Amino acid sequence: MPICDYDLGIIGGGAAGLTVAAGAAQLGVKVLLIEKENRLGGDCLHYGCVPSKTLIRTARVRHLMGKAQDFGLPSVDLPPVDYSKVADRISSVVSEIQKHDSVERFNSLGAEVKFGSPSFVEKHSVLLEGKSVSARSWVIATGSSPAVPPIPGLKDVPYLTNMDLFSLQELPASLLVLGGGPIAIEMAQAFQRLGCAVTVIQRSNHILSKEDADMAQYVMDGMIQDGVKFILGAKVEQVRKGSGGVEVILEDSFEGTVPRKVISGQKLLVALGRKANISGLELDEIGINHNSNGIDVDFRMRTSVKNIYAAGDVTGNHRFTHAAGYEGGIIVANAVMHLPRKANYKWLPWCTYSDPELASVGLNEARAKALGIKYSTVVEEFSGNDRALAEGEGRGRIKLLLDTKGKPLGVQIAAVHAGELLGEWVATVNGSVGLATLAGAIHPYPTLMEINKRVAGKLLGEKIFSDKVRKILRMFFSYRG
Repeated sequence: MPICDYDLGIIGGGAAGLTVAAGAAQLGVKVLLIEKENRLGGDCLHYGCVPSKTLIRTARVRHLMGKAQDFGLPSVDLPPVDYSKVADRISSVVSEIQKHDSVERFNSLGAEVKFGSPSFVEKHSVLLEGKSVSARSWVIATGSSPAVPPIPGLKDVPYLTNMDLFSLQELPASLLVLGGGPIAIEMAQAFQRLGCAVTVIQRSNHILSKEDADMAQYVMDGMIQDGVKFILGAKVEQVRKGSGGVEVILEDSFEGTVPRKVISGQKLLVALGRKANISGLELDEIGINHNSNGIDVDFRMRTSVKNIYAAGDVTGNHRFTHAAGYEGGIIVANAVMHLPRKANYKWLPWCTYSDPELASVGLNEARAKALGIKYSTVVEEFSGNDRALAEGEGRGRIKLLLDTKGKPLGVQIAAVHAGELLGEWVATVNGSVGLATLAGAIHPYPTLMEINKRVAGKLLGEKIFSDKVRKILRMFFSYRG
């Protein structure tokens, strides 16, 4: 093996790349971290998770202010939002978290950080700012960017993506949202709550199309209550400039019963998926297999080139920050410690941070049906949870999927703080904790998490409080009930 400049080179300073860099450097590996932007943190910190959740919190506070009378308080006359101040708050939160992802911090861990756009010249070397840099192993963690489909007229009108949404200085009077996935839904609700009139245009017949329709309906109902308008099962024919901003022209339905529609708005948000950031890396030159979705990897996060790994959004598999961090750990085990660790996504959790939130771990009904797995469901409504009622948050449900032996296949929660409530189930399924143990554990009262205990115990209760058990008890103890 040739003598290289570094033991490990990492391309991309987002969640996956930073995880690998921190882990490898602390293990005594000579690490080079390359980031094309002039700051670390990636899409999550600057254009995704952090700014979006900051915005969502701001919008929820305003929403609760407008509902003061529902809690027995004087009603509040809400003035218009100065979005520049909202943008300033988002920027301040990002700046505070940026300290954890600073060059200084990673230098202190032992990693060297350089900025630029590298391209592979062979499997051990990249060209960076006109100079060759080599490493024994490389990690590609370049993330993803908004995918912009070839809709006629779209390139001729100003439109927003998550890359520029949070730096707006004025709140638009109206916003059209193309897409019904998590980003589209979260931002649609947040902007509606800030005082913007929002219309969501979705191709499929229900939002959050990867989720079960009954669970996604709770989210949609909550958004409709907020004032968001929905056009489902719609296909965009054209986008064009309009007198008030942007116009979206929808095709006639295939039955011919719906007339051609023109939907107008001041601004347009395009949230129609993501694409892997692989342009300029020259992957074909060194034989790395990839497709339109991203770079092909095996369960050890290895690409088709033996010494090169890939993780995070660039693989196109599970585009979540927590998945990227997990995959980074898999790479540290394999590339640095040479332990044959494989990624296992069976219990990968995820959450859409709408109101109510929709959180999942394991299989949902749609996925179980697609896999041909037999299952049963146990459902509990939050309308029966005392804490939810006390807080005015009684909408939502938890759904537990069980296999034929009564073991969990998956859990979905549509409710306020669903992502936090899912944590108990993440621990339960990963630790192979039985439902009887969960049902028998003491939970504090009153809490939303009591619903986890209740749904776990519901199936057991049906068995315990059965005619068979009653007959046995009468026989042995002469009970007269």
